[in-house]
Amino acid sequence: MGMLVKYHLYAPGPVEIPPEVLNEMSKPIFHHRTSQFSEVLVNAWEGLKYIFQTKEHVYILASSGTGAMNAAVENTLSEGDKVIVLSFGKFGERWEKIAKAYNLNVVTIRKDYGYCVEPEEVEEVLRSNPDAKAVLLQHSETSTGVSSDLKEISKVVSKTEAMLIVDGITSVGCDEVKMDKWGIDVLIAGSQKSFMIPPGLSFISLSYKAKKYMEKSNLPKFYFNLKEEEKALSDKTTAWTPGITLIMALNKSIELMKKEGLENVIKRHRVVSEAIREGVKALGLKLFCKYRLFSNAVTAVEVPQGIDGNQIPKIMRNKYGTEIAGGQGSMKGQIFRLGHLGYVDKGDVVVMLQSLEFTLRDLGYKFEPGLSLSIANKVLMEKYEF
Repeated sequence: MGMLVKYHLYAPGPVEIPPEVLNEMSKPIFHHRTSQFSEVLVNAWEGLKYIFQTKEHVYILASSGTGAMNAAVENTLSEGDKVIVLSFGKFGERWEKIAKAYNLNVVTIRKDYGYCVEPEEVEEVLRSNPDAKAVLLQHSETSTGVSSDLKEISKVVSKTEAMLIVDGITSVGCDEVKMDKWGIDVLIAGSQKSFMIPPGLSFISLSYKAKKYMEKSNLPKFYFNLKEEEKALSDKTTAWTPGITLIMALNKSIELMKKEGLENVIKRHRVVSEAIREGVKALGLKLFCKYRLFSNAVTAVEVPQGIDGNQIPKIMRNKYGTEIAGGQGSMKGQIFRLGHLGYVDKGDVVVMLQSLEFTLRDLGYKFEPGLSLSIANKVLMEKYEF
């Protein structure tokens, strides 16, 4: 018999769900081809425009974020088109796989995990590939904790005929992403990240430039055909059966984000992520991100020598009730990832670092107990605003 352990979810998605949002999902379901649902849907469309910072329509798909990645490619590109993939982690590699699945002509700029592609390098590759139709990019690379310089890369791509297609799955809603102002052509996001609802919805918006490409696109498409969604728009409905309950939850979640104000939501994520990073470093651990920009959503940490990296997430979950993520693919056992997005505040910093300290102690790692909490607290005292 042990003491009570309260469960906390600190994965980089899915994230914990606010009680108000859970309540929304417990309401009776209704039919989706009704005026009742149209009202819910129109509300969601408007809310998403606010979070995406766009005047364009944001389509809601019943899929995980990868479905929206698929939709981004198949709706805007054509057979044999040349695309440039910026790959510096597992999800950049996913863009590459999707593009290759459609037999596109793929030019990849690859960086080692933990690093990132610079805007100047993007400029250079576009100069040597003037026929490129699109640049495919992660904003926040969830597998490594790296954030790309989206604002500057947007400036570079905007000057060309190519579209900028951005995976904002773990950045939209927790980092600054200004679709219209920055000139992003296709932006996608997913429900189980900053939107604080369960997995199952993805969101995608297209600029005027991307819509011109959509007119000419000849890649095969059916379920993710955005022209079908466009047709359904005028009837205030969706082309296929929507995730009714999840869209109800989405509205409640966006209501909470609006109440806080998007700027404050982003600031909260920025401060929490900085506090986590400083706390981790205080323990003598190294951050996996070697780039100048860190993700606001997730912090990747190198496993110290002599410690079994696979044990860190296991012990944190099974013994201390704190669910984090391990490394993916080749990073398995080499890093662990602390998720801090969505329904997180100052208290979560304490819980996460405390569980990490207990776990490291169990694994025989030497450090000064409580130091990570004290250092993180300094950041919070100085920068967390109420």
